[in-house]
Amino acid sequence: MPLRMSTLFLRTLRDDPADAEVASHKLLVRAGYIRRAAPGGYTWLPLGLRVKNKVENIVREEMDAIGGQEVHFPALLPKEPYEATGRWEDYGDGIFRLQDRSGSDFLLAPTHEELFTLLVKDHYSSYKDLPVYLYQIQTKYRDEARPRAGLLRVREFIMKDSYSFTIDQEGLNEAYDKHRQAYVRIFERLGLEVVAVQAMAGAMGGSRSEEFLHPSAAGEDTFVESPGGYRANVEAVDTVVPEATDFTDAPAAEVKDTPVSTTIAALVDVANELAPKEGGSWGASETLKCVVLTAVLDGGQRQVFVVAVPGDRDVDVKRLEAFVPEALDVAGEPEVEPATADDIAKHTDLVPGYIGPTLVQDGKPVQMLGTKSRTGIPFFVDPRIVSGSSWVTGANQDQKHVFGLVAERDFTWDAVIEATAVRDGDPAPDGSGPLATRRGMEMGHIFQLGRKYAEALDLKVLDEHGKQVVVTMGSYGIGVSRAVAALAEAHHDDKGLIWPMNVAPAHVHIVATGKDDQIFEAAEEFASKLEAAGVEVLYDDRRKAQAGVKFSDAELIGVPLHLIVGRGLAKGTLELKDRLADTREDLPLEDALDHVVNLVRTYQNS
Repeated sequence: MPLRMSTLFLRTLRDDPADAEVASHKLLVRAGYIRRAAPGGYTWLPLGLRVKNKVENIVREEMDAIGGQEVHFPALLPKEPYEATGRWEDYGDGIFRLQDRSGSDFLLAPTHEELFTLLVKDHYSSYKDLPVYLYQIQTKYRDEARPRAGLLRVREFIMKDSYSFTIDQEGLNEAYDKHRQAYVRIFERLGLEVVAVQAMAGAMGGSRSEEFLHPSAAGEDTFVESPGGYRANVEAVDTVVPEATDFTDAPAAEVKDTPVSTTIAALVDVANELAPKEGGSWGASETLKCVVLTAVLDGGQRQVFVVAVPGDRDVDVKRLEAFVPEALDVAGEPEVEPATADDIAKHTDLVPGYIGPTLVQDGKPVQMLGTKSRTGIPFFVDPRIVSGSSWVTGANQDQKHVFGLVAERDFTWDAVIEATAVRDGDPAPDGSGPLATRRGMEMGHIFQLGRKYAEALDLKVLDEHGKQVVVTMGSYGIGVSRAVAALAEAHHDDKGLIWPMNVAPAHVHIVATGKDDQIFEAAEEFASKLEAAGVEVLYDDRRKAQAGVKFSDAELIGVPLHLIVGRGLAKGTLELKDRLADTREDLPLEDALDHVVNLVRTYQNS
């Protein structure tokens, strides 16, 4: 039974929604696929639901093909399992918490590692039961502070999450590789370009981790790639560290007057004018920039800390956030932001514009930053700050900088932390050439969890020797609703959406133009024959709509093939518009059915 435009629950819009920033958001709303229900929450309309269901079906087929078995958990979950793994606190403000009428704590699940683990614990007790791969397609919830970009950054989203349970690391490696291969097939079938990149495990924990990113200017992730094939999310890129140098004969640090030099550029100019360097000139890369930042912890507490980076480098706050929880030894994933004037004012030893790791007193550097220093402010350094490296940096005195401050001789730090933005041309850590940066959308993420959750929840089985061993786990996610947005972002033109055949809400959009009954009768007959041949049809059977409106709606909605039944019918022809190939052709009436059916099959199998 074809979908009929005359009865379809659909209203297309001519204007972009006021809050839409990216193409996918604009087009999915205008074409009648989704409607905003609340900030970060969307209603799926009939056409959108058809696309989403097709994405889900492709995911299911490929998961089933590797031996996955589908289950379905509730979204409303008790506190206790998440408390046992530490994630009740670790998630901080990022999840929705609530209480029932008796005061018991619950959450709306952001992920289901704990529940999968407990399910297997409840069912299996022997190595003979393993391996097992379980998955679900389920709605997830996260308290996104700034929902935007339609389906790309939301509070409620649909995700496929699967988990492997194996007896050992060898089994995990096999499960990981099977899921990785399945993901490649899924994205190929969806018609969505992705690249697999090394990634950070984050709050999920575990060891090996890869993200599947769709390259897109609208993406919020940045990744890098080298000519030799290295690919990684910028958060996972290891800085190529310079060699340490012997500082035995390095001259003593010296404080110099550097008036009006609160920026790196001004410092370089003043240094070259008032303290010329023997054999050359000072450059920004020789200065040490101490950036004061604040981590916003659970409950709103603000933890001030300082990161020192070479002066020619910028701090990448998003990259820094991946390392801050461990560096500060705090729960959750705190947001990092520049320290405010009020933050700095609480630490009277800090002299804005002239902050450095030491204060030189009686010709000797005295540590000013670090948890064991006079200020007690946590102090971290970029990996380029190696032993023996010499720097020009703030002297913690107004209008003064210290020259020749040597790392590990004159100052130390609490931890080395990846804090700077990765730049085009930086060397790849594996030696495969210079890096190039690109933007991308995260479509999937796979982890080797290891035994973190199994240990926390006491998931053990008997091995072949009758000894209890902790089960080894893997976790594998795909953003289903996000994939719909990414497909819309990747497949459109200035007229509207152009869905790949395998996910389109219909394969063929039949447009009947004119008022002649014969035209509508012929269109009706073609719709029935195509449906009988297994081709899904959206039929514009509206009698009163003008041809221009019908054509505009067809282009906006984005069904890949348009079959136009109109004035050519009198000459025995139909017009076929192929939106995927951007072509038009007239088809003889007697050949049109077979031609369209074969074209649909060709696209489905390509």
